[in-house]
Amino acid sequence: MKNLMDIITGAALMPVVVIDDHTKSVELARALCAGGIPVAEITFRTDCARQAVQEIAEKVPEVTVGAGTVHTVDQARSAVDAGAKFIVTPGFVPDVVEWCLENDIPVIPGCSNATDIEAALRFGLDTVKFFPAEVSGGIKALKSFAGPYQGLRFIPTGGIDENNVEEYLSLSNVAACGGSWMVPKNLIEAGDFSRIVSLCREAVRRAFGFELLHVGVNTKDAQEAANIANDFANLLSIPVRESTGSYFAGTMFEIMKRPFLGKNGHIAIQANDMERAVHHFECMGAELDMNSAVRDEKGGLIAIYFKETIGGFAIHLRRK
Repeated sequence: MKNLMDIITGAALMPVVVIDDHTKSVELARALCAGGIPVAEITFRTDCARQAVQEIAEKVPEVTVGAGTVHTVDQARSAVDAGAKFIVTPGFVPDVVEWCLENDIPVIPGCSNATDIEAALRFGLDTVKFFPAEVSGGIKALKSFAGPYQGLRFIPTGGIDENNVEEYLSLSNVAACGGSWMVPKNLIEAGDFSRIVSLCREAVRRAFGFELLHVGVNTKDAQEAANIANDFANLLSIPVRESTGSYFAGTMFEIMKRPFLGKNGHIAIQANDMERAVHHFECMGAELDMNSAVRDEKGGLIAIYFKETIGGFAIHLRRK
């Protein structure tokens, strides 16, 4: 069973949700799941926040729901009683942190400077919220923290959106990024959950940097592979390059010299961070073939195949 930080790291994104109508909470949670983000932080800024947490916890258990903007122990207790699996505070609140730890509730306190971080370390915490991220130094500050606070991970929140999330997630000390751009309050109020699914999917794509690398085509032998590679080259005016087991037509097509994985071939998808991407897919329920893993001399993951095929194609995840 995965722990909270496994789930959050696998999601890479922490939607910060402000909801005024609890009757929309279940549909919202299902939209998050459909968009590839099985986690949500419901802010305790509205009167219905507690009920929203309860309904998600009871009716959409596949979403790990937590409570954010928690200022007091009473709020934390109320949220946990409603089903919150974790607590997030905007600043460092010792009473809340202490209560959560005493009751085995994961807590992610807000920290914006070294003093806050030192307080978190004294409580034995290894993950904190960096808030408000952009106005507190953003990426430069997180890079600076990496030296004296090795082993501490951050969830930067505040000023992060689709334009800078990929840069934040490229930092080794960033566990995930929080934000509301994929769950705008106006879309929740309008009940436009299909649009929220689209925004979540785009956020996931940006967060992990998923891009098509190439399409692999299976053939019966080297001669057929050479012919097909030349057909692509002539059609698209791209070069042909031969490797040990295949021909490449430009960078878009790999023509295998023999039948290979997948009935028809394989599709290679690039990702920014392979370990994070694998974690994401595992949290989403996808199975990867660990026997197919290719690693560099330092043990870093270069490539891996999924166990299931799609449309007769094996799916190949590869490091950028």
